Amino acid sequence: MATPHILVVDDEESILEFVSWALTEEGYKVTCAPNGKAALETLEKMSPDLILLDLRMPVMDGQAFLDAYQRQEGPRAPVVVLTAGSQSPKGLESASAFLPKPFDLGNLLTVIERHTVASATLEVGRIRQKQ
Repeated sequence: MATPHILVVDDEESILEFVSWALTEEGYKVTCAPNGKAALETLEKMSPDLILLDLRMPVMDGQAFLDAYQRQEGPRAPVVVLTAGSQSPKGLESASAFLPKPFDLGNLLTVIERHTVASATLEVGRIRQKQ
């Protein structure tokens, strides 16, 4: 399997720096975006294996990004929503998982591994169906 590519979308620079550093150390390829609008623009140039998405951001928040992303054609990466609450926010049924902030690095890595492995398995299944 190729190195999973993760798009991290968060307006807090310290979170972007920490998550990018930690995931790079774990062997992931990481791209960062400071808001939903920048993330959509980034998706025009790359296809991540997973998206980590903050909800509260300026310019375009996580809900607006998720709505726009779900309208796009083609395969979509799983989206893990990073939320300040302990419960799953309403109206975000298309998210693959929720991780409360502040999050533990071990929990973050577990969620990422679970969803990147599941995503890779789905992609292999799609390739086999085409053959």
